[in-house]
Amino acid sequence: MKILIGGIVALIIGIVGLIAWWGDFLLILKGAIPIILVLGGALAIYLGIEDIKTTSASPPPEEKPAEKKE
Repeated sequence: MKILIGGIVALIIGIVGLIAWWGDFLLILKGAIPIILVLGGALAIYLGIEDIKTTSASPPPEEKPAEKKE
């Protein structure tokens, strides 16, 4: 119950703060979005290169001959 009340209080304070400092929030958002895009793009490039390395380094799977049932 205490967690629920704490969450409601935090939500109300957050909404009031967001309304009161809307201009500051937008300023921070303007600065954060390009950084997030650069870091996300760099991560995507790194993961893409690693994926290419992984798929080109592994040999194709060998087919096993079918086992005969007796």
